[in-house]
Amino acid sequence: MDQHLLAAEFQPEVTYFNTASHGLLPARAAAAVTEAVTGMSAGRTDFVAYFAEVDKARAAFARIAGTTPARVAAGTAVSTHVGLIAASLPSGAEVLVPEGDFSSVVNPFTVRDDITLRTVPLSALPEAVDSSTTLVALSAVQSADGRIADLPAARAAARAAGARVLLDVTQAAGWLPFSAEDYDFVVCGAYKWLLCPRGASFLAVSPEAQQERALLPLHAGWAAGASPWDDCYGPIARLAPDARAYEESVPFLPYLGAARSLELVEELGGPEAIGAHDRALAARFRKEVAGLGRGYEPVPGDSAIVAVPGLGHAAEKLAAAGVSVSNREGNLRAAFHLYNTAEDVERLLGLLD
Repeated sequence: MDQHLLAAEFQPEVTYFNTASHGLLPARAAAAVTEAVTGMSAGRTDFVAYFAEVDKARAAFARIAGTTPARVAAGTAVSTHVGLIAASLPSGAEVLVPEGDFSSVVNPFTVRDDITLRTVPLSALPEAVDSSTTLVALSAVQSADGRIADLPAARAAARAAGARVLLDVTQAAGWLPFSAEDYDFVVCGAYKWLLCPRGASFLAVSPEAQQERALLPLHAGWAAGASPWDDCYGPIARLAPDARAYEESVPFLPYLGAARSLELVEELGGPEAIGAHDRALAARFRKEVAGLGRGYEPVPGDSAIVAVPGLGHAAEKLAAAGVSVSNREGNLRAAFHLYNTAEDVERLLGLLD
């Protein structure tokens, strides 16, 4: 990691291991939002320039996700994207999800009383896909404990059964390399590992799913038109010919910051370089916390998120000492990202010891 660049962008007042809840906002993103707020209050609202920044953020996310902007729609929340997918499923569909996956990935399917939601352990998910499965929906990385799904196996099983795959990369994009080209639908809340302001999210849709109308543009407004400025009134003459047809009319401020945050992620080498840094710190913590001799047994794996079952109660005392972690399902959850250092890890271990 470029330490000079990181020092210019981040000045946390605490030792921050809570990226799995919300990433730190880079200085350049905060400056872009502040400048826009000042301009808006003075009557200098530049719609054309703001929409250009949305396009810039969309293109940057596409590069990070290994796809093209034509596959990506901008939005505001993962649950909204998943809700659109849920609403587009045919009556009688079956959706297969892992036990304990994040609610935004699961709950939108529960409000349809004419589809079936089937839940299995994450490790058993590939074997559970069968001819009745319409959609496999899962997170690449589990929020509660950082487990990484066996994505190749899940994808292969779904393809063999003729099912589509919905992948949530909210806890993965930014540190775990993947290609959105491998999935029918990819959703991402960008305010965690991609360091964007909350309110920026992305939906990637495969060309096949677009062509086969597997996803209906049910909330298409003027911004989803092929020529938005010509479609402000009455029915839209023609929807965008790509994934922008599924786009919401997004809030400007989060996207003005998002364009700058995603720019920084790319400057720092993208998921490959950032992931190597994050995983090295996580591996060090995972190994040494188990060696403290106090019965701590972290969830095994090679994730940037480390969960220590039964230690969640320590989060409150760590917060009092200026260390930010989370308590998730009784787990002490520590998330290691580009602004963390080996010294941060040693401080955390010292407090736990």
